[in-house]
Amino acid sequence: MTGRSAPAVVPWSLRAWLGSIAVLAALVVGVLGVRYAGHGEPGRVDGWIVEPTADSVRPPWRRVALALDFLGEPAGAATLIVAVVAGCLLLRRPRAAVLVVAGAAATVGAATLLKHLVGRTIHGDGNLSYPSGHTAFLTALALIAALLATGRLGLGRAAGTALVLAAALVAGAAMGWAQVALGAHYPTDVLGGWCTALAVVPATAWLVDRMADARRRERR
Repeated sequence: MTGRSAPAVVPWSLRAWLGSIAVLAALVVGVLGVRYAGHGEPGRVDGWIVEPTADSVRPPWRRVALALDFLGEPAGAATLIVAVVAGCLLLRRPRAAVLVVAGAAATVGAATLLKHLVGRTIHGDGNLSYPSGHTAFLTALALIAALLATGRLGLGRAAGTALVLAAALVAGAAMGWAQVALGAHYPTDVLGGWCTALAVVPATAWLVDRMADARRRERR
């Protein structure tokens, strides 16, 4: 007799929706990457936001922006990952713990690779900016946490979709604001980072579920 299988990291009710969103997000990342490849100046949309606000935010909001920015730095990101992984293990969700590490790594890795492929810069040739890795990371972590909460609470399609979308929007908007306000990224870099997470996390979650299910079948 086999034990009860671990819950999937992607609830069945959300799989089709997340797959569609991932495809659309990947298309947006690609279109923006082609549009701004090799550029070193803000585009028209960027100019509406960057010129009056970039690196001009004042205390106390500057401290808020710096605190958010720290969450995307190695030390801050590692702290967040350890905390979320610990929470997953305490809740007995080992698949979710694997997804936290794999999803964050895959998302940041994809963003880093895209930066070198696109070659867009800000504040000089050495500062690759598209897409925003900070925004991609925090959005990815929020998506994973929302997926865990959806499965844990047994939410249906409508409630689960609303929670996942809200988590991604809040995390992406918060980190995106910080990156633009500090002059680290253009708004389109932030959008690219947000969409990178939306494209990579569902694909990584699907792989985690497939691999875990395959291993479970082999043990029978």
